[in-house]
Amino acid sequence: MGSVLQSFQEGFPTFLIWTGAAGAMLILAVSVYVLLTPWKELALVKGGNGTAGLALAGAIVGLAIPLASCLASSVSLLDLLLWGVVSLILQLLAYRLTDLLLRDLPKRIQNDEAGAAIVLIGTKLASAMLLAAGLWDPALQRF
Repeated sequence: MGSVLQSFQEGFPTFLIWTGAAGAMLILAVSVYVLLTPWKELALVKGGNGTAGLALAGAIVGLAIPLASCLASSVSLLDLLLWGVVSLILQLLAYRLTDLLLRDLPKRIQNDEAGAAIVLIGTKLASAMLLAAGLWDPALQRF
């Protein structure tokens, strides 16, 4: 039992620092995402638009997936920060590309059409999963 408590005592501060860093990166990425989108999710959600809430929730989860992959595979805090920033930038670019390809979605989301949010959530989660899997580098043996 003593070794378990000692392990916890030694590991808990690292857990807090690494998880806190990942959480801070997620908050920053969500803030950038909200600024980049062609519609204003927060205003729409405050106005009762459930579709905008679904779209925003899907984006947040989609940003968290590759970041979680980085958190799970990092070998140091610097590694986490570097790959975390790279993954979030790539995911934000994928989101922007999705928004450009599916041009009619902003208007449909503003009109509270749930089908538009479902398509948006699906494409953003799919890109997140592909990006998370792509973060695995067998040469670095990151996993």
